Amino acid sequence: MSHRISSDVGAQETDVTNETSLQHHSEAPYIHKVGIPPKQNLMQEFTATLKETLFADDPLRWFKDQPQSRKFIIGIQSVFPILEWGRHYNLAKFRGDLIAGLTIASLCIPQDIGYSKLANLPPQYGLYSSFVPPLIYAFMGSSRDIAIGPVAVVSLLLGTLLHNEIDPAKNPNDYRRLAFTATFFAGITEVMLGFFRLGFLIDFLSHAAVVGFMGGAAITIALQQLKDLLGITKFTKETDIVSVMRSVWGTVAHGWNWQTIVIGVTFLAFLLLAKYIVGKIKKGVNPSSVKEIFFTGTYLAKGFKIGVVAGMIALTEAIAIGRTFATTKDYQIDGNKEMIALGTMNVVGSMTSCYIATGSFSRSAVNYTAGCQTAVSNIVMSCVVLLTLELITPLFKYTPKAILASIIISAVVGLIDIEAAILIWKIDKLDFIACMGAFFGVVFVSVEIGLLIAVSISFAKILLQVTRPRTAILGKLPRTTVYRNILQYPEATKVPGVLIVRVDSAIYFSNSNYIRERILRWLGDEEEYLKENNQPRIQYLIVEMSPITDIDTSGIRALDELHKSLKKRDIQLVLANPGPVVMEKLHSSKFTDMIGEDNIFLTVSDAVVTCSPKIEQA
Repeated sequence: MSHRISSDVGAQETDVTNETSLQHHSEAPYIHKVGIPPKQNLMQEFTATLKETLFADDPLRWFKDQPQSRKFIIGIQSVFPILEWGRHYNLAKFRGDLIAGLTIASLCIPQDIGYSKLANLPPQYGLYSSFVPPLIYAFMGSSRDIAIGPVAVVSLLLGTLLHNEIDPAKNPNDYRRLAFTATFFAGITEVMLGFFRLGFLIDFLSHAAVVGFMGGAAITIALQQLKDLLGITKFTKETDIVSVMRSVWGTVAHGWNWQTIVIGVTFLAFLLLAKYIVGKIKKGVNPSSVKEIFFTGTYLAKGFKIGVVAGMIALTEAIAIGRTFATTKDYQIDGNKEMIALGTMNVVGSMTSCYIATGSFSRSAVNYTAGCQTAVSNIVMSCVVLLTLELITPLFKYTPKAILASIIISAVVGLIDIEAAILIWKIDKLDFIACMGAFFGVVFVSVEIGLLIAVSISFAKILLQVTRPRTAILGKLPRTTVYRNILQYPEATKVPGVLIVRVDSAIYFSNSNYIRERILRWLGDEEEYLKENNQPRIQYLIVEMSPITDIDTSGIRALDELHKSLKKRDIQLVLANPGPVVMEKLHSSKFTDMIGEDNIFLTVSDAVVTCSPKIEQA
C-alpha cells in the first residue's frame, strides 16, 4: 500500500534515510555519536536563560557598532517610533490616514458617549478618553492600524468593579476619583510589564478564554441597555442574565415606555419625542485631574486592585488586535513597546480626566478598512474629538438614550464570535471548555467571576498538559528508515524485540513519575500481547528524545528508576537523539555512564540498526 510521509519529515531525515538505506549493504555501518555540548559556568547559563526569557528579540542589537551620537538618536526613536517612520511620511499616506481618521471619529463619538455610560461616568469622559490617549499612542505605539479609545468590555468591567466599591449615584465625586485612580494604576501596570519585559504573562489568558469572555461581556452589555431601550426607570444593579430578565419582566406591566421602544427600535421618531435624554455634556477640553487621584487613604488599595485587573484585560485586547492587523499587513509590532505606549497614555490620561483606553477592535477594523497607513489616523481622530468637545457637545443634549442604547448593542454584537467558538470546538475541546466557562461565568454570575473562570481554566489546561504529556509508540514506515506514531500511521510496523517510545514534552518534577509509569505500562501491555501471540520478547526499549527540550533532577531520577526496572526484566534502555540541554544534564549526572554511551544514538534508525543484530544473535 502506498503512503505519504508526513510534512514533519525534513531534509535531515531524508538524508538519514538515504544514508541508512546504504548501510544495509555494508558490513560495518558507521553510527554517529551524540555530541555533548561544552559545559557553561553558572553565570553564562544564567545570562543565556535570562536573555532568552526576557530579551529574545535582542532590543540592543541596533546599538551595536554605532557611534555615540547615533546611539542617542536610535534610543529616542525606540521610545518614539514616529520619529523613525515619520521621515518617510508623504502626502499619499496622509490622504489615507485622513480618510481613516475621519471615519473612525464618526464611529467613536457616539460610542464614547455610550461606553462612558457603561463605566457609570458622565458622557464627556468618554470623549476625553478619545482625545489625549490616542495622541500619546500615535507618538509611542508601533502598530499602524490600531485605533485607541474606550472599549465596551473594559468600560463594563471598570464600571462593575468601581460600583462594587462606591455607588456612583450617591457619591459621584469619589466614584470619579476612584476611576482616575484605577486608570493611573492600570497604566503603571502596563508600563511595568513592558519595561521589565514581562509581556509573556498576558499570554496565560488563552485566545479561547478571551473569545468566551468577550462574548459573555457582549451579552451582558446588551442586556444592560434594555433599561434605556425599554424606558424602564427602576432597573436592577446586577449584571447577570437572571437578575436582568427578572427586572425586565417584572416591569412589563407598568415599567415599559412605548415611545422609547419605538425610538430605540425604529430610529424614525424625532429627537424631542424621547422621554429620557442624555443630558448636558460639559463643553471644553480635558480638565486636569491630577489632584483627584487617590494617592493616600482607603481607596488607594482599591484603585490599585481594580487598575491591575482592568489594565491586564485592556492590554490583552490591545496586543491581540495589534498582532492581528500586523499579521494581515505583514509587519511586526514590538509587544514591549506597545505595553509602554499603552501604559503611558493611560497614566497621562488619568491626569487629564480620562478613564482606561485601549485598542478598540471595531474602530481598528474600520480604521484598517478605510485605508489607514500609519498612526496619524489616531491624531486625525483626536483632532475631530477636540472640535467636538469645543463646538458640538451642546447638541448631544437632545440625543435620546434609547438611540445610544441601540448604538451600544449594535457595537457589541460583533464581539460575539460564533464562528471562532465553533472552530475552537473542532480543534480543542479543553479550549472550548475554557471558552464556555468564561462565557457562562460572565452571563450568569458577573464579569469578575467570568474572568476568574477564564484564567482558572487556562491555568488548569496548562497544568494538565504539563503533568500529563502525550506519549506514543513508534513504528517503521515501509521502505524508509523513518519511525512515526503507529496511531497516526497504521502502516508503520513495530520492530521485533524492540519497543520504541516517544515522549512529547520536557521531563520535570511535575510529570516525571507519570512518564516513567506510562512507559512501563506501554511495556507491560506489549509484553502481555507478545506472550499471548507467542512472539519474541522485548529486549530493548528505545526512547525517542528529540521532543524532550529539557529535563530536571526529578526527570533524571525517573530515567534512573526506569533503567533499574528494565534491568530487572533483562531489557536494555536506549536513548535516541537527546538535545544539547538534555545531553549535557545526562552527562553531568553520570547517567550516560550508567546506561553506557554505546546505548545513546543520533537517530532511532541508528539505534535499531545496532540493536537488531544483537536480537538476532540472542
